Amino acid sequence: MLNRYVELPLKQSFFLFGSRQTGKSTLIQTHTPEKTWKIDLLSSDLFFKYSRDPSLFRQEAEEKIKNEKIHTIFVDEIQRVPILLNEIQSLMGLWNGQFILTGSSARKLKKGGANLLAGRAVVKYLFPLIYEELKDGFKLEEVLLFGTLPAILGKTKEEKIQILSTYANTYLREEIQSEGIVRNLGGFSRFLDLSASQSGELVSFSAIGRECHLPTRTVQSYYEVLEDTLIGFRLEAWEKSIRKRLVSHPKFYFFDLGVTNAINRCLKGGLPSPLKGRLFEQFVILETYRLLHYHESEARLFFWRTNHGAEVDLLIEKHGEMIGAFEIKSSSNIAKADLSGLKSFQEDFPKTPCALVSTAIHAYQIDSIKILPWQVYLEKISSLL
Repeated sequence: MLNRYVELPLKQSFFLFGSRQTGKSTLIQTHTPEKTWKIDLLSSDLFFKYSRDPSLFRQEAEEKIKNEKIHTIFVDEIQRVPILLNEIQSLMGLWNGQFILTGSSARKLKKGGANLLAGRAVVKYLFPLIYEELKDGFKLEEVLLFGTLPAILGKTKEEKIQILSTYANTYLREEIQSEGIVRNLGGFSRFLDLSASQSGELVSFSAIGRECHLPTRTVQSYYEVLEDTLIGFRLEAWEKSIRKRLVSHPKFYFFDLGVTNAINRCLKGGLPSPLKGRLFEQFVILETYRLLHYHESEARLFFWRTNHGAEVDLLIEKHGEMIGAFEIKSSSNIAKADLSGLKSFQEDFPKTPCALVSTAIHAYQIDSIKILPWQVYLEKISSLL
């Protein structure tokens, strides 16, 4: 059993959000005491039962609290019946036990103005496995191709391909539609293919709309769907002006490398150099993003790009101060030409520490810029966040 990096409260109630198959239910089962009542809202019977009459949940809970002396109530996929949160808040006033509420989508909770329990439950996130969790079992080449969903651990190559292909084709294309989030499945499927092929690149909503034959606003809403269902996140361009940040083109990263490759239909081939470089950049940024959330850091992530094309892959800002600028290259042999973006950045921000994250075995320095093995970078970032 792997020890997960996230720290869950022992007594306080909490939400645990994460994409499907990140291991939420498995983690909760190891976390909860014996006297736990579990409600799985993926079960059609329970979904329809509590949707029709949410008060039944409270009545059953009161009976179990009284007669079975339960300590914990665990509701899986709470976003499927958000109205249950009203019943849960009512129970919180009568019972000092723990509620554990998991979900693979925050969309219905956010869009429907769901009761988020007025601060009585903290919010935690669970992601695919990170380097720190895998450690000795971590193989970079395999991770770049198959990602780190717990479901693929210990599986053969063929089994991994089947699991990831099913995830991409069944969950992302069909279940998102079945939830009523997306109605035009053909348009969404075209959008999904294109957005995955451009993962980590600048997003132009209008350009994607033209290629997918969709209105620009629809493309924007589809990206919101991917964010709300925890399938990816956007990385904003850094600008001094917050207003300019809002209108700049962002980048978008899918939440797992294996899922990205499954959508792009490139699991069976090797990793050509250009693709490997993009996947390595995505890997470093995903690890940083996950660590930031696990540390509950107030830091924020950006990228930097000038009108002349100079670019830095990742900036980390904390409490108004830029604490690091990082270029990411999958090469172990770094030349001065690879540092051009960081050197342009240094001209405007000479006090910000700059480094290039690479596959080098040892750390070294070129001029004023440190060249870091990715393992060293992850250790450094954990201490900075």
